[in-house]
Amino acid sequence: MEFADSPEDAAFRQEVVSWLAEHVVGEFAELGGRGGSGDETFGFEVRRAWERELAIGGWTCIGWPVEYGGRGASIAQQVIFFEEYVKAKAPGRVGVLGEGLLGPTLIHYGTEEQKKRFLPAIVAGEELWSQGYSEPNAGSDLASLSTKAELDGDEWVITGQKVWTSLAHQSDWCFVLCRTDPISERHKGLSYLLVPMDQPGIEIRPIRQLTDTSEFNEVFFDGARTKKENIVGEPGQGWTVGLATLAFERGVGLLGHLLSFRREFDALLAVAKENGMSQRPIMRDRLTRSFVELEILRATTLRSLTGVDGPAAAPEASVLKLFWSTWHQQFGELCMDIRGMEATLVGDSYDLGQEHRTFLFSRSETIYGGSNEIQKNIIGERVLGLPSEPKPQPKGNPS
Repeated sequence: MEFADSPEDAAFRQEVVSWLAEHVVGEFAELGGRGGSGDETFGFEVRRAWERELAIGGWTCIGWPVEYGGRGASIAQQVIFFEEYVKAKAPGRVGVLGEGLLGPTLIHYGTEEQKKRFLPAIVAGEELWSQGYSEPNAGSDLASLSTKAELDGDEWVITGQKVWTSLAHQSDWCFVLCRTDPISERHKGLSYLLVPMDQPGIEIRPIRQLTDTSEFNEVFFDGARTKKENIVGEPGQGWTVGLATLAFERGVGLLGHLLSFRREFDALLAVAKENGMSQRPIMRDRLTRSFVELEILRATTLRSLTGVDGPAAAPEASVLKLFWSTWHQQFGELCMDIRGMEATLVGDSYDLGQEHRTFLFSRSETIYGGSNEIQKNIIGERVLGLPSEPKPQPKGNPS
């Protein structure tokens, strides 16, 4: 891989830098780059306005094909955009799920009618999306989900419960994985539906987290409806489509995370130099190791995306998910150790600093999107060729 900018990419970088310098001003600059993981409810209305500002400038969905409203930006150019975006301390994005997950899924699996209906609104920053996957009894074991949908004339009627639904209370639509074949089991008989959130059959209950924010939610579907044509792929193809969405999340969408991680690392290094922790051999070694692993993660991510047209392969995606979630969790612990006793103090108003938010929120990262245990199973079975994990036997079958 060549990391130096080509002449074309250098011109693109300058275009990005110039635009951000002109537009990350006023209320947008006042956010100071906040609004990432564990901080996603901060300044939401300003960040939603920023999403529209990006759209006007042509800076949303830059990796999408031009015919769908994107710029057709190469992987290298997407990396450049993320790098300069973080350096400019631009606001945390609110359209990530639409741009990074639902949009690419529709481009590859959606009908032409679905693309015309939904993609322009994502590009324009007008409609926000959430993801309806996990359930109280179907988290990492997603195939055991029980939320069901039945056809009633020209509409699907959805009944069930989803949990850990990021920003459901602020989204306009949700892509929901549900069971449309009532006699099916496991991954068979699932379908991928696009469901409007503003309707009587949906109740959303925010979940208060350790960070004192509530970007996660419980969502209850009690006769919620969506049009018959709002199914991506064929009925029963939901497992394939749903896994593709996860692969997009762990592919190009990961690049933005990595640049945010680098910003967090640079900030922590500055703290360590200021309070003298960087002079302690053990802490210096941990900081060095953390930096090297982050660079390895970046290079591995870029290598996995080279030549990819569509979702990343599941085993590769699992390696990346296992790597980054474990790294960031360990980094959160390092944040607390660098801060020392000061890390235990947050004030009467529970005013968390970046290091506090990183430590607390990273506890969830080895669970959501597929737990570490599930990722290790996938890697072991599909990459290393190890025997499959023993499956529970049905009740009444002693064999």
